[in-house]
Amino acid sequence: MKKLLALILLLNTQTAVASSGAFTWISSLHLPLAEHVSTMIFVSFMLVVGGFIYRSKISKVSNVVIPDKGITFRNMSELYGNFIYGQCKAILGEDQAHKYFSFIATTFLVILICNLIGLIPGFLPPTENLSTTLALGIFSFLYYNIKGMKEQGVVNYLKHFAGPLWYLAILIFPIEIISNFIRPLSLALRLRSNMMGDHLVLSVFSDLVPILVPIVFMILGILVSFIQAYVFTVLSMVYISLATHHDHDEEHAH
Repeated sequence: MKKLLALILLLNTQTAVASSGAFTWISSLHLPLAEHVSTMIFVSFMLVVGGFIYRSKISKVSNVVIPDKGITFRNMSELYGNFIYGQCKAILGEDQAHKYFSFIATTFLVILICNLIGLIPGFLPPTENLSTTLALGIFSFLYYNIKGMKEQGVVNYLKHFAGPLWYLAILIFPIEIISNFIRPLSLALRLRSNMMGDHLVLSVFSDLVPILVPIVFMILGILVSFIQAYVFTVLSMVYISLATHHDHDEEHAH
C-alpha cells in the first residue's frame, strides 16, 4: 500500500511538472526540431512498429478467423479494426466502407495516440499545437476532395457545389466553396482547442492539489482524447460521404 501511494505521488508530481512545461523528455534530447514535430515522429514510429508486430503475429497463425486466447496484441488490434469498420459501414455504407477503412483507421489511431501521449508524464500532446491539427485537417480535406473528384469526375464534383437549382448557382456556389475550405480550419481548431483546454485543466489542478485529484482529470483526459479523435474521424467520414456519393443531399456538416 505504501508503494502504491508513493507511485501515485510520483505520478502526480511528474504530471504537474510536465503539464507546466518545465520539463519534457523530448526537449531534454535537444533535437533540432520543434517538440510537437519530434513527438509526432515518435508516435508515428510507435505505430509503424505496432503494424510490423501485428503482421508478424498474423503470419504465424494458421487460421486468421480464430482469435487468440485471452487479451493479446492481435486481439486488441482486431477489436479496434472491427470497431472502426463498423463506424465506416454506419456512415459510408457497407459498399463503400472497405474503400476508406484504411484512411479512417489510420487517422483515428494517429490522433488518439497523439492525444493520449500528453497524459504520460514528460510528454506534451502534438495535437495541442495548431500546426499539427491544421496539418491533419488539410490532409483530411485533400483526401475527401481527391476521392470526390475520382468518384464523380472533376466537372460533376464541382457541379455539386452549385446546388440543385441552376438559377441559384451564382449564389450557392461561392458559399459552398467557402464552406468547403473552412472545414480543415474548423477541424484543426476544434481538436487543438479541446486538447489545449484539457491539458490546461490538468496542469492547473496538478499545481493546486498535486495528490490524487489530478488522477480524476487524467481519467477525464482519456475520455476527452477518445472523443476528440472520434469527432475528427466521424466528420472526415461525413465529408467523404458527401464528396463521393453521386446522389447525396445538400446537408453539409461543418
